[in-house]
This record gives sequence, structure tokens and C-alpha cells, in this order.
Amino acid sequence: MTSERPSPTMADVARRAGVSHQTVSRVLNAPQTVSAATRLRVNQAVSDLGYRRNSVARALASGHTRVIGVVVDELAFHGPASTVVAVAEAARQAGYVISLDPQDTMSTDNVSAALERHVDRAVEAVVVVSAHGWAGIDSSVADVAIPVVSVDGALGGATASVGVDQRAGATIATRHLVELGHRHIAHVAGPADWPQAVERRAAFLAALQAHGLGPGPVLDGDWSARSGHQAMHRLLGQHPELTAVVVANDQMAVGAYRAIAQSGRRVPDDISVVGFDNIPEAGFLSPPLTTVQQDFSALGREAVRLVLAALAGEPCPSRLIPPRLVVRSSTAPPGEGQTPTR
Repeated sequence: MTSERPSPTMADVARRAGVSHQTVSRVLNAPQTVSAATRLRVNQAVSDLGYRRNSVARALASGHTRVIGVVVDELAFHGPASTVVAVAEAARQAGYVISLDPQDTMSTDNVSAALERHVDRAVEAVVVVSAHGWAGIDSSVADVAIPVVSVDGALGGATASVGVDQRAGATIATRHLVELGHRHIAHVAGPADWPQAVERRAAFLAALQAHGLGPGPVLDGDWSARSGHQAMHRLLGQHPELTAVVVANDQMAVGAYRAIAQSGRRVPDDISVVGFDNIPEAGFLSPPLTTVQQDFSALGREAVRLVLAALAGEPCPSRLIPPRLVVRSSTAPPGEGQTPTR
């Protein structure tokens, strides 16, 4: 049995090229400081020996690991998962990788421990993706010497934050139904302990008031299709005058579709439905779902841009990214229906 041949070292390259260890280091890290002839000899030795630079050692020596830590909760949900994917892609395009530390729940102790682990891994910054905002972010971040950027969740205390304008999303969804002529509109809301759900509920009620309408009925769900089905079933039983509903996410809208069909009604002939998120399946429902799209790619790019700005000592003001309404065939004027066109 033969032993594995040891990997060549920088000292091996130096001996092969007939130069010092320091010269090899300069060729690899600052080639402009070395003559062309010396660079040629060193690069030839690197090629002949198959030498590969130790990226970990190089990072420790330079103080730049090019790693961004990510702390996230509720990773099973579409929004947080899509946001993490977007952050990872934006980081990769900027020459960074991410170190992921998912949490069951956000709490001061959990996040403080996660931030400590990231600091121990020598990450350059941390992005906190929180479905649940919580006041403890202030104390969690207070003693962290690296930039911390928060994404969504209405977090405070971080270096900077970025999120989707939830109020704008629910406003354009509700306005769309009002402009179609609907006057009896309900809302299937998300859980009351989620900041996004709170913002969407408040915007729904404010939009109705702005158009001279009374507050529509609101029932809470838990983001699942089952809860959307249950809430819609109750709304139809208690409010037979309803002609439209704003649902706080697309999964609950799937459940709402089933409840509407089971009641003998049709979408959009009898009930128009607007969702939120624009999940990949939204355009394949029957009929295709009108929904509010959150630009998770833009969210990831902006989070990484804020990280890079903070690392460079540049201003990094917080920002809300506007959502957009994707109009499909699940909405129409009350009682008229709509021929699917897309």
C-alpha cells in the first residue's frame, strides 16, 4: 500500500524556482512588484509542481475571508427560502460565499449565539433574514464588531436593513379589486405575530377606507393552504355578499380556491381572488392567480450591496423595495367573470 504523496508547499515552489519564499508570495499576491523574468520562473514552478494556494491561510493572513454569514428563521417558507437563495446568488456574483446558520425561532439568545459562531468563523459580515421581527436584535447586535444587515422582519439595531414594502403590496392588491368595482372585499390574513402579516392587514383596511368603503371582514390563517381553506369557508358562510378576497399569501389562496369551489361558486365569476408572493405555481392554478410579486432577487442584491458598502465604510441607508401586481385571470368585475388571457 503506497502512501499519498504530500501536496507541494510554497517552500517547494521557491526551491524549484531558485528564489526565496517571500518572492513566491509576492508573485502570487502582488505580481506587479516582481520582475517579469522572476514571475515566469515562479509560475513555471507552480505549474510543474501542481501547487495550489491555501485559500484559508491566505484569508487569515489578509483578514478577508470573503464569507458572509446568514442567520435565518422559518426557512421552510417560500419568502425566507427565496431570500436566502437570492442573497447567496448575489454574494457569489460579488465574489463571496455564504455561511448559513438557520434558526427554529428568533430570540436574543439564539441570534447572539449565531452571531458569535459567525464571528468565530471569521466572516466579514452577517445578513439576518427574519420572518419575525423582534426587539432583541438591538442587544444581539450591540457587541458585534462586523456589519450586520437585516432583511425584512422590521428589525432595528442593525447596520442597515432592506425589505419589501408590504403595505404597498397589500394596497395595490386591494385597490385593484376596488377599481374593478368590488365593494364587498374580505381579507385572509397571515399570523398576527408576523410583521409582514400585520403590515398587509393594516394596508388592506386603510385602502378600503381611502376608497370610502367600510372595513371588510378579516380572518387569520397560518400561511398554509389548509388555513386558507378554513378561513375562506368561514367567510363565505358568514358573509354571503362577498365578491372578492385579498389573501395574504399564495399558499392560503390555494386553499381559498378549494373552499370557493366547494361552496358552488367560481373564481372569478362569483369571487375574485388576489394572492401575495407569486410562487412558481401561481400561474398554473385554474384560473391563474392574480398576485403580488416580491422581488427576492432584488432583495438579495440589495442586502449584499449594503454589506459591501458597510465593509467599504460607505453610507448604507435602509431601503424598501416596491412589489408589483401580476394580473392574471382570478380577478374580474363582480359577477362578470373574465376570459383567461395569460
